[in-house]
Amino acid sequence: MTRTGTFRLRILIAEDDPVSRRLLEATLVRWDYEVVVACDGPSALEILQRDDAPSLGLLDLIMPGMNGDEICRKVRERFEGKYVYLLLLTANSHKADLIHSLNAGADDYLVKPVDPMELKARLNTGRRILELQEQLIAARDAMRRQAMRDSLTGAWNHAAILDILRSELHRGQREGGSLSVVLADLDHFKDVNDTFGHLAGDEALCEAYRRMANAMRPYDMIGRYGGEEFLIVLPGCDEVGALHFCERLRGQIGDTPIAYKGEEITVTVSVGAVVHEHGEAADCQALLQAADQALYRAKRSGRNRMEIASEIVSV
Repeated sequence: MTRTGTFRLRILIAEDDPVSRRLLEATLVRWDYEVVVACDGPSALEILQRDDAPSLGLLDLIMPGMNGDEICRKVRERFEGKYVYLLLLTANSHKADLIHSLNAGADDYLVKPVDPMELKARLNTGRRILELQEQLIAARDAMRRQAMRDSLTGAWNHAAILDILRSELHRGQREGGSLSVVLADLDHFKDVNDTFGHLAGDEALCEAYRRMANAMRPYDMIGRYGGEEFLIVLPGCDEVGALHFCERLRGQIGDTPIAYKGEEITVTVSVGAVVHEHGEAADCQALLQAADQALYRAKRSGRNRMEIASEIVSV
């Protein structure tokens, strides 16, 4: 077996000689690789430039339309995203020619006629490099996600949720529809920290976030706006939908105390919302200011309630 774990390696065979091509294909299929074939240089280049290009290419050095080293050069010139491991097949063992091919971007070469055991060893080398690349990409993506998340709750952080709001505003301008923006602030949260301690306060904040997230649709977004305040973006949500959501959110937080080490912590939330109908003049800052003023009215009116802005404030 020439793969490990869940990594599935697709290989392009670019070879104009039909006998050699069929022999290579049969060998690789027997080793449980997924194989794509091309009969000339331009076809091979087109396959390697696709979004779903094979991760490894076996390229004959001399082919109709475009040679293997030229394909290597063009693939390296447009390098974006994942790396493609390129192995050249050549009947020419002259060192100067091989160095030229390696300088063109080939990772390795095999001299024809290809020895199956040598081919397997070179493919294993390529597979290990490509598996390492997969791990590095996964680590990079994990770090990127972590950089966009609040370290305590796991919600989107302040910068990320604002980027999401701007993105939804731009999308709405293209597609139309409604967008609701909600600010939810936990009431008297300082009292929770003072009474039960900051560890209990952290747990209460995390549980409040989980409850708010449970009240949302799969495509809604929530971020920690600051302290115990959360910003929620509801695409395609009109005023009736926003009213229902805010009341559901309030119930999720306040109806059931939060359990912490045998204690019951009662937490409520005040909510301010604004509904933007795309086509109206508004920007991100205006929506946030309108939602913030609605939240302030909810706080001033006794907390544990919700208010919807009647109009968007000009900024």
